[in-house]
Order: sequence, then structure tokens, then C-alpha cells
Amino acid sequence: MKIAIVHDFLFKLGGAEKVLTYFHELYPEAPIYTLVYDKEGTKQVFEQADYKIIASNLNRLPARFRKNPRYLLPWLSSAIEQFDLSEYDVVISLSNSFAHGVITKPHTLHISYCFSPMRYAWDWYHDYLRENNLSKGPISAFLRYTLHNIRIWDQVAAHRVDQWIAQSQTVQDRIQKYYRQPSTIIYPPIDIRNIEMSDNAPDDYFLIVSRLEPYKKIDLAIEACNKLGRQLVIIGEGKDRNRLQALAGKTIEFLGRQSDKAVHEYMRNAYALIFPGEEDFGLTPLESMASGRPVLAYRKGGTVETVIDGTTGLFFNEPTSESLAECLNRFSDKYLSFSPSNCRKQAERFSVEQFKENIGDYVDSSYNVWIKRNG
Repeated sequence: MKIAIVHDFLFKLGGAEKVLTYFHELYPEAPIYTLVYDKEGTKQVFEQADYKIIASNLNRLPARFRKNPRYLLPWLSSAIEQFDLSEYDVVISLSNSFAHGVITKPHTLHISYCFSPMRYAWDWYHDYLRENNLSKGPISAFLRYTLHNIRIWDQVAAHRVDQWIAQSQTVQDRIQKYYRQPSTIIYPPIDIRNIEMSDNAPDDYFLIVSRLEPYKKIDLAIEACNKLGRQLVIIGEGKDRNRLQALAGKTIEFLGRQSDKAVHEYMRNAYALIFPGEEDFGLTPLESMASGRPVLAYRKGGTVETVIDGTTGLFFNEPTSESLAECLNRFSDKYLSFSPSNCRKQAERFSVEQFKENIGDYVDSSYNVWIKRNG
């Protein structure tokens, strides 16, 4: 069984890129095809000798395009179709935008592990335009026209996939909504081997670990902690930092980007992690639970499938600072009911070993059925 892996972009390290490394561990001989590749942005992770990265012709463009593929939006759908994958028995695309649009031969089984249908073209379309100040003007008109064409392409490309894997129930619902395709849920993993659990009493601060972007809704946590006078530590960088710092009172501390070791240390000592936005899945809440600390999250998206309400965290129901503040007060009243061991046990359900076993079994069984069906 000869396998190839397709990944949207490799210009930074995030949750999707971590998942890619686990697929590589499972299929180390499989080359990885991607639209653009920036080795500095990915911290040389994919420069190791056993990785074979094959980038599209777009990678010949200047570095600023590799670091920000949004500039290439009109050309990405055609670029992904240029990869010749005819020699492979199985193609596994890891997609949140374009990777599932590769063209395969009739004999090839195409399985797509979907982080989400591209959100800026579908469910996040109007929010994306607003948050980037693109609701009006000539650039807005061009972008709207481009995304209109991308949606048409995306509908067609979705039918090139033979089998869909969704990373969560939330994503499964979107695949059904926008592509009208069934899917199987296999949750992404966290590597808890390097995350120690704390049994010690926490320090008196809440924690956020996130990119500082408007859709992350970090302003809700700042406003709630300002109102209650609670300590809040924020780890991460992003274009929304200046606005958020302007909102922050004296109990809010911004630490910028930190190492994984430092992040896990802050998690172990935190009162709880606050996760105020809606995510497709969300690995950070699982890392907090692996550290033994509960999560306070908006009751929507992937956290509904990972946080156990009343046992490993609490939910707030409305995307407002008032609803979050009420949740913080409830948590303080019930803190002793959240045990580190229960948090850790929940995180262990999402181990790398379990993920690789689930993916390996799925690919093997799917390929065996495919061979019988197609001769």
C-alpha cells in the first residue's frame, strides 16, 4: 500500500501541523505534498531527514507569500490540482481549506482528515470580512468575488474525496451542511507524555493560551476579569494584541509567546484555563486538563466534546463578558469539586497512541474494502 499525504500549508506550527507529525510517525515513508513550505516558520521541524516535503510551484514566489498564503488566495485551488498523485494507492489529505481538492486516479483511495471546511468561505464568511475591515470597498468586492468562486470549487472538490474523517462532531456537522457528505469522527490527539500533572494548590490567576485574534474572543475574558478584579495571564501573540492591551486593567498580564515548557508550567499553576472562543476542536483545553487544571469554556464547538461539565470544567452559555463572569463566580464557589486526577484522566482519552491506532485501523480497513470493491 503506497501512501501520500497532502497538507494545506506548512508556514507555521499549529495544531494541524502537530497532527501532521503524528500521521508522519504512522506513515514515515509517505511524502508530504503542500501548497507552500517555509522551513523557518515551521522551526525546521520538517527538515529532519525522514521527511520528504514536496511543495507546489507557488513556493517559488518570494518569502512573503510563503509566510502569508492569503495573498495567493485566487491561485490556491488550481495549484492543489497540479500535484501528480497517480502512483499512490492511498492519498490522505489533511485539510481545512484546499488539500482535499487534489485529483486522484480511479484506483486511488482518497481519505480526507478534515479539520473543518474552510471557515472564511462558509460559516465564518461575514465575520471574516467584518473583523478584517473588508465589508466595503474595492478590495472587499474582489475578495467577495474570489470567495464566491472558491465556494463553487470547494463544493466540486468535496466530491473528489472517497471517505471523510471529521476531527469533531462540530466539524462533522459542517461537512454534512456544506458538502452533504457523511463522515467518521476521529478526535485529534495531544502528546501528554511531556505534560506533568500538578496536585499542588494553584496560584490565584486564570490563564489564556491563544493566538491574539478577534475571533478568539479574548476580550470577553479581559472584560470579565476587569469587572471581578481577578488575575488573568495571557500567553500568545497576534494582530489583536494592541487592542486587547488597551482594554486590559491592572490585573491583566500579557506574556507574549512562550516555550511549550513554560506554557505547561503556567498551566500547572493556574486556577483554571479560560477558553472563550468557539473552536473546531481545541487542543489547549486538553493540555490544561492533562496538567490537572479545569477549563472554563463557551458552550459551543469542540470543547463540548472534551470538557465534562462539572467534573473537568464549566461552560458559559452566551458569548458575553457577563455570562463568562457568572461562570468565573460559579467556578470559585465549586473549585474543590474539580480534582486534578479527573482532569488528567479525561485528557488521557485523547492520547497520541490511541489516535494512531484509530487512524491506522481506519485506513487499513477502508483500503481492504476499497480493493474488494474495485478489484
